[in-house]
Amino acid sequence: MSLESYMNRIGQQARAASRLLAKASTKQKNMALFAMADALENARPRLIEENAKDMENGRAKGLDSALLDRLLLNDARIDGMIEGLKQVASLPDPIGEISNMVYLPSGIQRGQMRVPLGVVGIIYESRPNVTIDAASLCLKSGNATILRGGSEAFHSNQVIAEAISAGLKSVNLPEEAVQVLNTTDREAVGKLITMPEYVDVIVPRGGRGLIQRISEDARVPVIKHLDGNCHVYIDDEADLVKAFNIALNAKTRRYGVCNAMESLLVHKAIARDVLPKLIFAFLEKGVELVGCEATQAMSASIGSASEEDWYTEYHAPKLSIKIVSDMDEAIAHINKYGSHHTDAIVSQNYSKTRAFMTEVDSSSVMVNASTSFADGFEYGFGAEIGISTDKIHARGPVGLLGLTSQKYIVLGDGHTRDN
Repeated sequence: MSLESYMNRIGQQARAASRLLAKASTKQKNMALFAMADALENARPRLIEENAKDMENGRAKGLDSALLDRLLLNDARIDGMIEGLKQVASLPDPIGEISNMVYLPSGIQRGQMRVPLGVVGIIYESRPNVTIDAASLCLKSGNATILRGGSEAFHSNQVIAEAISAGLKSVNLPEEAVQVLNTTDREAVGKLITMPEYVDVIVPRGGRGLIQRISEDARVPVIKHLDGNCHVYIDDEADLVKAFNIALNAKTRRYGVCNAMESLLVHKAIARDVLPKLIFAFLEKGVELVGCEATQAMSASIGSASEEDWYTEYHAPKLSIKIVSDMDEAIAHINKYGSHHTDAIVSQNYSKTRAFMTEVDSSSVMVNASTSFADGFEYGFGAEIGISTDKIHARGPVGLLGLTSQKYIVLGDGHTRDN
């Protein structure tokens, strides 16, 4: 079968499955999610074995440490995938929810009903756990989904796909409701993003190059973020113990994730109180540091930050540091160089934190908390299908509601319009 024929068949099956999923009961969808969790547990030994093949291939291809970290599946991460399925099952089902019902002067009632988007195409790199996150959220929100994982996770994704199919089949839902492409041909991506007759929205997850290409070439609406250039600003009225812990966690918890801090901004009044300890802690963990002239003066181990550094999402143990004169300068820096993903302030001043939340133009704004919390699981969504820095439809971590739309409904009793 040619690639075009294969993709058309996948699209047709997804569209047909979406019609059935849209009317599936909450109980049926939840039973499928629990069945997927059981199937994934049963597949654990094989999944770890197949993931080891992906890891070996990744090392042979020269994947960097951040990508290898994203690719790795161990018992703890599989536990997280299983827990994610159960959490999504426990969430309220938004589909069919009716809101904003009002009587109008004509006598009719007007309201809104929450409905699925239809068919969601998801394109992602490295992280095989995305396969489960995407499948669970799309299923619970009544959407069929077509998943195209990275070639580096091919073996892992095929095992996960089998567990998903087993869960769907066990409760008499169409197995085509979740389809994981079984080809590594890059042309499959090009076809997937240009099938508006079958696909209603595309969610790309991966590097800037992948997302930019998809955004430019897609003929289907795209939910996306290009970069995760996240900031932490330590104010002159910060609790310095909290500031130290938040900044260290935001950068060093994991380097290859989109919610990792890439730039640290520090108020000049407390720079000498907090920065030396942070610099020592970062260097001890192997983080390369670059900074402004004032920051460089604090340590011979700090390189000079270029203009490009302030724009860069490193995905690596590297951090840029800038000492600022006040919060206004910090906000201006974030809005200029940031990627509208996640930014945080550490301050005990309520008025300042309110102003920061209002003025920083990002999809998530944190107060006295690590940027690491910008995550669908941590937000109580059970999982996330991606993070959006767009301002239309969905913004921030995209959970169940981000995968739905609303349609207007009108209730009458023989009402007719006279004019």
